[in-house]
Amino acid sequence: MHEIEPYDNWRHIYTAETDAKSPFYGRVYNEFEYTQTVYNYYIHPQWDYIESQNLYAKILMADYDDHYAIIELIGEWNDAIDNDIMILRRELTDKLEVMGISKFILIAENVLNFHSSDDSYYEDWLDNVNDLNGWLILLNLPQQSQYDFKKAKLHYYIELMEIDNWRTYKPIHLYRLINEQIEKRLG
Repeated sequence: MHEIEPYDNWRHIYTAETDAKSPFYGRVYNEFEYTQTVYNYYIHPQWDYIESQNLYAKILMADYDDHYAIIELIGEWNDAIDNDIMILRRELTDKLEVMGISKFILIAENVLNFHSSDDSYYEDWLDNVNDLNGWLILLNLPQQSQYDFKKAKLHYYIELMEIDNWRTYKPIHLYRLINEQIEKRLG
């Protein structure tokens, strides 16, 4: 797990630690000291702690003009025990919404497990972004986690999407591709 780094090929375009509007503004990363863990396995120090026991994040892009954010996740998303959706919202997405972000692309290919609870935080989040003409996408969630996500009917609130080659896009092009797909489904 310590070898899985957040995607870093967009760092010349955006870094959360240098963005004054970001919840991670001013963070300093030690590339040589591994202190954070998921299931007692060390993870790369570039992942950002969001107050969750086993879920970490990295804002790969926040575009305040087009109102979208691309956030990569790693770990276990556990609403049943840790209420990770509440933590994710309180510590990250709510703060971005205040800054004008209403469209969220959550890259979840490194979310190893998903455990659901109730859907109230998801419903509330969708209501909030709908009021701002926004949407919620969970990109590349592993099949075993998708099963649990769908079983809890949470895909009614956060749309599941697959784009295997998302790394080949620039952030604005990935956003436009997803936005176009959403507009086609709604129109």
